[in-house]
Amino acid sequence: MSEAASLQKYAFFGGLSDEQIDIVRSLMKEEFYKKGETIILEGTTNDKLHFILEGKAVAIKGEVTLIEFKAGDTFGEMEILDIMPSAATIRALTDTQILSLSHRALHTISRLDLKIFSLIIMNLARDISRRLRRMDERALAPTLNPQQT
Repeated sequence: MSEAASLQKYAFFGGLSDEQIDIVRSLMKEEFYKKGETIILEGTTNDKLHFILEGKAVAIKGEVTLIEFKAGDTFGEMEILDIMPSAATIRALTDTQILSLSHRALHTISRLDLKIFSLIIMNLARDISRRLRRMDERALAPTLNPQQT
């Protein structure tokens, strides 16, 4: 399987051809984190979108576990778009291999190929929307299904 084909499992690459994915991939960096290592620290600057290739990670806000990530998942969407401090800490649950795309690389894509950039931004918006819907469902579940007393 080509590297472009293996990256198509990420919603971020939806609608992109293998050639377009290769352009984006050339701007990405590989990162490795050991089990327990902090990938992103809540409140600090994060200018990268992360794609988990292997391993698992967890998002923690304060003392609350928000979500676990596995191979095929992404995180860092909010910070790459709004350039605000990280909303949560991300910690490797296992040894984890990641591909990252920096804000600077995203800007480079916007200059190289506006069509690729537009598809990526639409894919990011869809991903954030899906995640927000899941969080809303989790937050509203107790009020929609109150326990019998």
